Amino acid sequence: MKQNKKTLALKNLNKSNVWDLQENDVFRLWEAAEKDADIRDNTRHYIDIIKSAFDMEEVKVDKPEVVKKYEARGYKVGLLKTDDGEKVKWAVKKRPILRVTDLTYENIRHITTSKLLEVIDRNFGGGWDSLSQSIQDIIESGFDISTTTLPKDRLRKPGGMYEKKVADGFEVLEIAKGMWVEAIFAKAKPEMEKPRLKTDNFPDEEEDENEEEYNEKEDYYNDPDEEDDTFDEDKLTEESYRTTFETDPEDLSLEAEGISDEYDE
Repeated sequence: MKQNKKTLALKNLNKSNVWDLQENDVFRLWEAAEKDADIRDNTRHYIDIIKSAFDMEEVKVDKPEVVKKYEARGYKVGLLKTDDGEKVKWAVKKRPILRVTDLTYENIRHITTSKLLEVIDRNFGGGWDSLSQSIQDIIESGFDISTTTLPKDRLRKPGGMYEKKVADGFEVLEIAKGMWVEAIFAKAKPEMEKPRLKTDNFPDEEEDENEEEYNEKEDYYNDPDEEDDTFDEDKLTEESYRTTFETDPEDLSLEAEGISDEYDE
């Protein structure tokens, strides 16, 4: 279950829920935690967590014209108290998710379905199969995905897959491939609260550290994979009609869809 950002505190911030925050929240949570001795002694730890979702730069020249330049680039500028108790001015900006290589296991559940499809659409228009397996795994950890490729005049046939998926709450990205269209259907998965293992020899604090270490080990999934599968319309024949989800075989019958007679000519 996603934690409401209003109930978040700096002390329970991690590399996943930090994506729920906006720039102003960073300064608000930091100010609220200034009197906490544990926070004061570990400011570098919390800055590292924030940096996993935000670009942060220390404003070393504190002049109005310098601050304005940061603000013009979309940064919010404010004060953060450091380990020695001194307040330092920082410029903070949420990292944008623009490319599929920006997607991670930590942020995938913090974007909307519309945003996800927008990011996929930017991937050279190559469709689902153009994504690396590692990126597909990240996406499917947070979203139900299914695809189909049909002649464009058959894609939205009444009673067909397109209509059923939309009625079931899926959003659709259509990618034109000559006279055919690939439809990518996506819907956010319900987030289940993970059970936490607690033993006398594994206190909560150590568990959090181990969980963070596990998340860091998964970073290799986010290495860019720039393979771009070029679509070959000549290879996409009636025999290549396929879907990537399980359903009643009668629903996919080419005879029922009228595809066979219409495209055998």
